[in-house]
Amino acid sequence: MIRSLLVANRGEIARRVFRTCRELGISTVAVHSDADAGAPHVREADTAVRLPGDAPADTYLRADLLVRAALAAGADAVHPGYGFLSENAGFATAVTDAGLTWIGPPPAAIEAMASKTRAKELMDRAGVPLLAPVDPGQVTAAELPLLVKAAAGGGGRGMRIVTAPEALEGELKAAAAEAAAAFGDGEVFVEPYVVGGRHVEVQILADGHGTVWTLGTRDCSLQRRHQKVIEEAPAPGLSVELRSTLHQAAERAARAIDYRGAGTVEFLVDRTGRAYFLEMNTRLQVEHPVTEAVHRLDLVALQLSIAEGRPLDAVPPPPHGHAVEARLYAEDPAAGWQPQTGTLHRLALPDGVRLDSGVTDGDTIGVHYDPMLAKVIAWAPTRDEAVRKLAGALERARIHGPVTNRDLLVRSLRHPEFTAPAALDTGFYDRHLAELTRSDADGAPVFALAAALADAHGRSRFGGFRNVPSGPQTKTYACGDTEHTIRYRLGREGLHADDFPGIRLLAHGPDEVVLEVDGLRRPFTVTRHGDRVHVDSPPLPGGATAPSAYTFTALPRFPDPTARTEPGSLLAPMPGTVVRIAPGLTEGDRVEAGRPLLWLEAMKMEHKITAPTAGTLTTLPVEPGQQVEVGTLLAVVTD
Repeated sequence: MIRSLLVANRGEIARRVFRTCRELGISTVAVHSDADAGAPHVREADTAVRLPGDAPADTYLRADLLVRAALAAGADAVHPGYGFLSENAGFATAVTDAGLTWIGPPPAAIEAMASKTRAKELMDRAGVPLLAPVDPGQVTAAELPLLVKAAAGGGGRGMRIVTAPEALEGELKAAAAEAAAAFGDGEVFVEPYVVGGRHVEVQILADGHGTVWTLGTRDCSLQRRHQKVIEEAPAPGLSVELRSTLHQAAERAARAIDYRGAGTVEFLVDRTGRAYFLEMNTRLQVEHPVTEAVHRLDLVALQLSIAEGRPLDAVPPPPHGHAVEARLYAEDPAAGWQPQTGTLHRLALPDGVRLDSGVTDGDTIGVHYDPMLAKVIAWAPTRDEAVRKLAGALERARIHGPVTNRDLLVRSLRHPEFTAPAALDTGFYDRHLAELTRSDADGAPVFALAAALADAHGRSRFGGFRNVPSGPQTKTYACGDTEHTIRYRLGREGLHADDFPGIRLLAHGPDEVVLEVDGLRRPFTVTRHGDRVHVDSPPLPGGATAPSAYTFTALPRFPDPTARTEPGSLLAPMPGTVVRIAPGLTEGDRVEAGRPLLWLEAMKMEHKITAPTAGTLTTLPVEPGQQVEVGTLLAVVTD
């Protein structure tokens, strides 16, 4: 019997495991870096052990420190979560060698699937369908497009799509460099890139008594940078025959390596309905809640039960209804998916959906870890109902802090291609990102007007309307790259606002404004944090695509004339680390527009910094390994 469990992880997954442990009466131990000292997973654990340092390599990736922490805290079991060392056979072995229970598959099973190239060889012998490997030295134009992939790791790192033969060599080197930096293993391989393919996976669960469950399918085709954004169960639009093929292949994969515990077998399904093995994740997946919702079970509880030696029932529980999950990231999809940092002042979802989050109000979103803030999961009897429920919950969420992908998620869920699942494939965002991230310039001004009126009430000595007509008031806000200047007057006859004919002010206070807009009563909630103003309003009827929330920056009446940068300056868009400079690049070189100059790493992703125009590289003040803050000068290209 497990009595005390350490989670060798952080954030959302640590909190998720702790929740099940509390229900089962198991005491919990957290570990934390210095950056996570006040994190929710630390506060919620029964006890916690510090891992000195901030970077993952010094903390959550140190197997020796994690085992030592478990022993020091008196834990008798270790759950690895996902990411970090969750698929590291050496860590699993170290845990068991220390006399602790490992909540996961045997080290030999992890090792068998650790390398995608060796895993494919093993699956081929087990009769699991595969894509034929490609010899990078013998590539012809007829074999394009191709996909370069890292043999180790995951999460989209070390992956490159190749559409021209002459680009293959460079992409092989770039993928190998990224893989080596991320996983300590630069091995890469090449396989056909299936255009229009779907990412479909099977959740498996196996005990130590010969039973293997295949718990339906999940579709994870909506991805950015080869990382999942929206997942659902069951995968829609699959034939009965294809579902059976996937289940049988997943079971064969599990039995081939004597698997035990929770795992996921991932497949690529082409437009003809043929399925190909991609990889097996020997851990719990981020998207496991959709399977839990549909099959009405607790996968973490089952992991613990299997680790304690108990058998599974002969047949898994049948599926019911449909579940959809959206990953809420602190990132700006319109700016190349750049991760965002800062204080998360507020994160609140309406009732009726499941929220799995690693952060709470007031937490700081830093640069050391993945930018995912939370997962939002909706279940309903049908797919259409589940999608509607999730989109509505995200639309009504209160999210005050760094920029997130919330609007992208809502628009994705309501896009005709998503609501017609036969059209789903991994190229969704390649085709539709521009329309999904378009700026809604028409919707912002009325939100800015509400912000200005709330501000006016807050500055009024008496509150409410003044007894005599006020003079014209002017307030300017920035929203993205757009400035909104609001000019208005409040008097006995109500609101008179330039550019807002016909809008009536029904009520206003420092935190709420009610306007009549086009005959509709619209309440606006206004929240301030420094010079940032968050304005939320219920969504308009009819499933409109306009955002229901805007964030403004209140601009000073007299801007600082010194707050300028030299033309052609490239500033760091986020805190991070310079991981490499383009080979041979030096000051004085001529560069073409769009040429990569350097790469930054932040929140587990690399970000390419390119020349904004053709010209001369006059300044290059950074070097590999250098830590930079937001706004740090990286380079200057003089036109």
